[in-house]
This record gives sequence, structure tokens and C-alpha cells, in this order.
Amino acid sequence: MRISKMWKAIVAAAAAGTGSLSVAVTDDVVTAAEGWAAGLAVLAALGFTWAVPNRQALEDS
Repeated sequence: MRISKMWKAIVAAAAAGTGSLSVAVTDDVVTAAEGWAAGLAVLAALGFTWAVPNRQALEDS
């Protein structure tokens, strides 16, 4: 199964964003700092995941 670099990054960003926002919503208020933290988590996940190459498939001999 081949997963493109784009979809890998999108899934990682979505996971980072929802994880960060789920922690921020525990007190029923999302402050500006928590919003910035969620945004930075999304950007960091996009960048780092995009930078890491997918593992090459092994060739059948």
C-alpha cells in the first residue's frame, strides 16, 4: 500500500491539531495562547512529516 507524502502530512497535522485542541477545550474556553499552540502544532506536524521520506518498498527477488 502506497501512502503519498501529502496524505501522510495531512493526517499528522489533523492528529496534532485535534489533540492540542482537545486539551485546550477541557476548561470550556480556548484562549489565544491555546489557539496559537494548536496552530503551531499543526504547522510543525506538517513540516516535519513532509520532510521525512517514506520508506522504500522492498523489491521482490
